[in-house]
Amino acid sequence: MRYEKLTHKVIGCAMKVHTTLGNGFQEVIYQRALAIEMEKQGLGFQREMEMTVFYEGVDIGTRRVDFFVEDTIMVELKALIKLEEVHLAQAMNYCQAYNLPIGLLINFGAKSLEFKRVYNLNHPENKDYIKSNPKINKS
Repeated sequence: MRYEKLTHKVIGCAMKVHTTLGNGFQEVIYQRALAIEMEKQGLGFQREMEMTVFYEGVDIGTRRVDFFVEDTIMVELKALIKLEEVHLAQAMNYCQAYNLPIGLLINFGAKSLEFKRVYNLNHPENKDYIKSNPKINKS
């Protein structure tokens, strides 16, 4: 997959943060720590970037994405004891609404770091990859 190295690097940064801080903090603490770690790793990103959400080509509002990495990957953070399907659906919906090929959902709240790569099924870059990998999380 085209973005595997980049998502791997972001996940590695999140693992470093989780190993250092553990679980139990509010999301904003992990967000700040992840920004420091991604900067140390040389990743380009914007934090809490306001992005427009479109419905059938019409601007219907904005949403702040936790991180937008290398102008390609949306990263949504959580600090919950357990991720639920609604959180995965939220991340997948953001990928589709922002017309991004891939996103990450990262949860710092569990005892072990949880992460999911989510793919936008409708994005042209993913058509062949999704066909050959039917078990991936896709929107």
